[in-house]
Amino acid sequence: MATEAKESTKSSIEELEFNPHAPLLEVDDLHVEFRTRAGVVKANDGVTYSLGEGETMAIVGESGSGKTVSAQAVMGIIDSPPGYITKGAARFRGVDLLALPEDERRAFRGEKMAMIFQDALSALNPLFRVGWQIAEMYRQHRGTSKTEARKKAIELLDRVRIPAAKERVDSYPHEFSGGMRQRAMIAMALALDPEVLIADEPTTALDVTVQAQIMKLLADLQAETGMGMILITHDLAVVAEVTDRAAVMYAGRIVEQGTTKQIFRASYHPYTLGLMNSIASPEQKGTKLIPIPGSPPDLLHLPSGCPFHPRCVYAQDICSVDRPPLRDLGDNRKSACHFAEEVGTGAK
Repeated sequence: MATEAKESTKSSIEELEFNPHAPLLEVDDLHVEFRTRAGVVKANDGVTYSLGEGETMAIVGESGSGKTVSAQAVMGIIDSPPGYITKGAARFRGVDLLALPEDERRAFRGEKMAMIFQDALSALNPLFRVGWQIAEMYRQHRGTSKTEARKKAIELLDRVRIPAAKERVDSYPHEFSGGMRQRAMIAMALALDPEVLIADEPTTALDVTVQAQIMKLLADLQAETGMGMILITHDLAVVAEVTDRAAVMYAGRIVEQGTTKQIFRASYHPYTLGLMNSIASPEQKGTKLIPIPGSPPDLLHLPSGCPFHPRCVYAQDICSVDRPPLRDLGDNRKSACHFAEEVGTGAK
């Protein structure tokens, strides 16, 4: 009966009318809120972006800006209550994931889309062997036998370059180093060959050498499979090195979008400019970095107008009363700033 249910769910996904000409993933006006005793927190307030096949897109911003929530909403893993998607769409090849029944959403996870979580030790179940957890993906989604699933788990561990995969397949998560646990998470995410991979801070708490290894591994796997990848991070050095486009988030909204080269060449939002000015470089040796003044806003009590205006050196009277929309500046650039052109040219 279980096998029949798996086959039925998979068949229902295959029967969906995907549009091969539509973006691989398209998030449109996504609103997510958390209803707490203290009030309603608008974690995502109209998030819109798209991802193409084989493309790597970064979602950048400070902690609490809504980066991870947007990914969880797309994946359908927001705890409700207290989290609710109140508006918007998340389309995979033209099919709105948010409108699908839960069983089809569940089948989408792994088959079409997968996510690497920020804390690999917490994401992996400490009570089960790493190889068993990877093999479970094949058993649950494909109805594979235990023997064949174990074989595939070993192949995946070897594919993500875990040494002595045949021996390590029976290790528990706590017996892996941080870098090895992250590789195991990547193996689990790639088990069913998803077309979209969301990597949420995949190098957090890893040393610089291991960070570089993990990012190179992801880039190599992407080149091998052609999947689209969303990289959620606050590390601008990683963004500059491995991504094609970037969306900068602040207080639950995207405040700037463009190609990675465009954004690093000239920022059109004061918040993005502040992030760029805080990057250390050899040319700045002996000089102080320029921090962004103030603190991120309380999402329960956002300031009126532009949420960034209390921290903004470009702010004028209009900024405290009129929230600027994310507008098209041409050449695939977008900014949610009344004075975007002035910011882009460096005028103050």
